[in-house]
Amino acid sequence: MLPTFAYIRAQSLDEAVRQLAADGARIHAGGTDLLGCLRDRVFHADKLVSITALPGLRGIATGRDGALRIGALTTVAEVAGNPTVRERYPGLAQAASEVASPQLRNQGTIGGNLCQRPRCWYFRGEFHCLRKGGTTCYALAGENQYHCILGGSRCYIVHPSDTAPTLLALGASVEVAGPKGRRTVSLDEFYVLPSADIQRETVLAQGEVVTHAVVPRPGTGIRSSYRKVRARGSWDFALAGVALALRFDAGRVVDGRVVLSGAAPVPWRSREAESVIVGSRLEPDVCRRAAVAAMASAVPLKRNGYKVPLFTGVIEEELGKLGRA
Repeated sequence: MLPTFAYIRAQSLDEAVRQLAADGARIHAGGTDLLGCLRDRVFHADKLVSITALPGLRGIATGRDGALRIGALTTVAEVAGNPTVRERYPGLAQAASEVASPQLRNQGTIGGNLCQRPRCWYFRGEFHCLRKGGTTCYALAGENQYHCILGGSRCYIVHPSDTAPTLLALGASVEVAGPKGRRTVSLDEFYVLPSADIQRETVLAQGEVVTHAVVPRPGTGIRSSYRKVRARGSWDFALAGVALALRFDAGRVVDGRVVLSGAAPVPWRSREAESVIVGSRLEPDVCRRAAVAAMASAVPLKRNGYKVPLFTGVIEEELGKLGRA
């Protein structure tokens, strides 16, 4: 059963921001994550503020500078199927097509996918864990086979988004509106590690709304991809995944990013892997060394040690494929 709450259908962005500034207010867009959290009592809401009537937050367009602006209300399915995304940012199209099921991709929004709450079964269950204001991370000594191997500190969630790692790899940012005005936040700085704040996943303040994701124009020689490994062929979140956006010149990687999904509480940029491949051709030994470097600082929990060889294999294979593309 859902709890009782007031429902406001905002008619303007300013109204939405004003309504969301109140304590106990929650934003409603696609609702695929929000309603599950309310039903499971992950958090409470005194008021839901719907932004679904705001047309300025929907659609995909290319700006004069060549950057792609994706409205936060654009569905994941629309991102996956957009011709411009598929042509210029194939990794993003792949990532969007890997999200959940067709039904959820048609309902869920790109803004919601970037901001969704953790899927840890202790956080989602009837446990007063650290992230919900308690004193214990139950995953540390419990069922932790799906939890993080990088970036954990008292809390060991993994970030659930497939689109966020690819957008981070592509150097994207998000545009945010709030009570103090508008700002642009790089995805490098958008997500919050447990070591910085145990109860937050993003830098969004009360009342702030993501309005757009902005992806820079891809430079010459850019190749991108996304690879996801999951327990089942559909619905599941990533056990291990890697987003690549690499720039090639004369067969060598001259710049690029390697970002992991299913590995950490945030989309995890592996600078260790990047340092191996930049300046090199993606020969088999380079791919192997980069994959090993990406896992050099991994600290598995009792039940998720399998993720280390899984990530190593996935990264090695995907680098090799992109090098031959």
